[in-house]
Amino acid sequence: MKNILFLEDDEVLSESLIELLESEHFSIVHVKNGEEVLEKTFEEHFDIYLFDVNVPKINGFELLKQLRESGDSTPTIFLTALSDIDSLSKGFDVGADDYIKKPFDFDELVIRLNAIVKKQYRIDTIDDFTFNIDKNELYKEKRFISLSPYELSLTQLFFKNINKTVSKEILYDELSLSDGSLRVHIAKLRKIGLPIVTIKGVGYRLGNS
Repeated sequence: MKNILFLEDDEVLSESLIELLESEHFSIVHVKNGEEVLEKTFEEHFDIYLFDVNVPKINGFELLKQLRESGDSTPTIFLTALSDIDSLSKGFDVGADDYIKKPFDFDELVIRLNAIVKKQYRIDTIDDFTFNIDKNELYKEKRFISLSPYELSLTQLFFKNINKTVSKEILYDELSLSDGSLRVHIAKLRKIGLPIVTIKGVGYRLGNS
């Protein structure tokens, strides 16, 4: 289920849109002003941002500009009554992936959201863990897990080979690690909960089988 951060201060529109989006199996976190967005993005990971522009405290354009400057590349759709070409241009200039003018057809919004989902980064999951292969980021229950460079490289190799045994030789060659160092890094990954199984005399496997 994709997690959307929805910025909209119109209560009536928000209630109806949230109900419709949840019926399409999106998970919605609703906020009413730009400052709340910054708080929420600090607390958790979102798959898509759906922003109105004319909202209290920080408008949608300035908000996305700040997020992009901070390195946040989360796909973003503006959903706004601003229909002039200058606003459209500004929306894309600050980093929007799409721009939908109000009033809009709900089916069109779902089509555009699903198009973004399809273009999104490749994601692999196991248990409570999600690994974004293209961004090289690990999450546990949507909480970002900070890893050392070696641990990150190991994690990427394991997630690219879920339920497949990765030989020690491949790990040594790919990461330039000694056997002792490899064991230390494997132990650290197990400590955060990754189900890494030792295949005696061969290597390691990420998986429960």
